[in-house]
Amino acid sequence: MKSPLSTIAAPRRQFVLLAPNDSDVFAFRDVAVNAHRHRELLAEAQTLRGETYLNIGALNPSQLSAEGRLVHAADDQSWHLLTLDEAGHVMACLRYMVHPNSVPFSKLTIAHCALAQSATWGQKLRAAVEAELRQARVRGCSYVEMGGWAITETLRCSTEALRMIVTAFALAKASGGALGITNANLEGCSASILRRIGGQRLMADGVELPSYTETEYKSFKTEVLCFDSSKLNPRYKKWMQECQAHLPDVPVIQQALNRVGFTASFINTISFADEVTRGAA
Repeated sequence: MKSPLSTIAAPRRQFVLLAPNDSDVFAFRDVAVNAHRHRELLAEAQTLRGETYLNIGALNPSQLSAEGRLVHAADDQSWHLLTLDEAGHVMACLRYMVHPNSVPFSKLTIAHCALAQSATWGQKLRAAVEAELRQARVRGCSYVEMGGWAITETLRCSTEALRMIVTAFALAKASGGALGITNANLEGCSASILRRIGGQRLMADGVELPSYTETEYKSFKTEVLCFDSSKLNPRYKKWMQECQAHLPDVPVIQQALNRVGFTASFINTISFADEVTRGAA
């Protein structure tokens, strides 16, 4: 299996993280405050999302902004992991929204999906998510919602898709660990890739929650997958270690100067990452 770092160098692609306001950034080595560039890259990511969902028939053009962007209410409160080409344009994007483990179910974006409104499955979804939140409180870790995943056609179902998800797991692990949830598209590659990495169907009372059609997106067959940053498929352990080693050097772009720093656990991870790097030398 190729190293995820080798896939960075060969095509001259790079990751960039867009940070939400007042997010933890002190442990990253390359942090820039550039509101214009932040807006520009987020707009490109939203445009890529809109084009991708439109092409698979999940959206009507009327659901996009006048500029052709697919804007989500959670965008401004989320991290965005972006893959840029050598010209600095977005080729792939992933939204990563961090919640405290005390967040009520009603404040999660998953609470507004079609399955949550189901008379049969709505309460089961809520109970399953609340059980996950209780587990996060016991472990003292955050709860994450991932979404907005879109990749240009040239990179779709490639190692780039795997690399993004492993890096998202590394980000979760580096910040003290996380439990999380996502709505995964069954008609593309996202669900199969997430399952391969370690995602699992969300369970309620020992029963898997069913796949469903998300009413916001026509013909969009979806399944709810949960993930645990400590339970990555062992097959990708080396990828995770290399992504962790590389993560502190991923450029971070803020809209404004933040007032807080990343958690101590992330700082400890940098020491671990340095050890991994030294060990590989």
